[in-house]
Amino acid sequence: MSDPLLLVVEDDRNLAKLVGFNLEKAGYKCLFSENGEDAFDQLSRRSFDLVLLDVMLPGIDGFEVCRKIRQHQIYKDIPIIMLTAKGEEIDKILGFELGIDDYVVKPFSPRELTLRIRAVLKRDRRQGGVFREALKAGGLEVDIARHSVTLDGQELVLTLMEFKLLVALLKRKGQAQSREMLLSDVWDVDRSINTRTIDTHITRLREKLGESGRQIKTVRGLGYKFDEEGEDVHAV
Repeated sequence: MSDPLLLVVEDDRNLAKLVGFNLEKAGYKCLFSENGEDAFDQLSRRSFDLVLLDVMLPGIDGFEVCRKIRQHQIYKDIPIIMLTAKGEEIDKILGFELGIDDYVVKPFSPRELTLRIRAVLKRDRRQGGVFREALKAGGLEVDIARHSVTLDGQELVLTLMEFKLLVALLKRKGQAQSREMLLSDVWDVDRSINTRTIDTHITRLREKLGESGRQIKTVRGLGYKFDEEGEDVHAV
């Protein structure tokens, strides 16, 4: 199993560097963001096991970042620990109401932070009624909460749109889906918009899936479906 990957959202570079140093010593990998906008960019590119989130950030604050994460279809179940100097009870209550998993007040010891992270990562997310949804088809597995795709145990790197497209196909496995339906589900735009962009993303997704890409079948005159039979696919 690979080392857990953490996203540290902290605008104090010295503190972020210190946190990263101690966490990497404890066996974690870290990537860093200095503001909420960059944090979401990072979330769209990688699959993270946990987010360490400062409250006092430039632009949108940590509470708003947390709210947006919890409202997002893909990121909503990523564990969040708030790391902040705002230790008043009202701030803690707000954080937990927004769905954080733990709240660490500055100053803190690296040992305490490491133990809290370990506890959150071990915690069964189902205790709060949230189940980690996974979609499987042969050697292909998609973990929606972690935004990760593995094929025969090897992680694949997909763009956000490719990931959402694969999820949409797997959720209706065996069912034909029109280009208009996929466009609405994946891009959340009006179905009257030109749908041929779907074909481009399907082509790229097939290439990244290798032999498993053959399971994405073209339904002539309509769109696509995911079929586990693995027969050859003929493009329209």
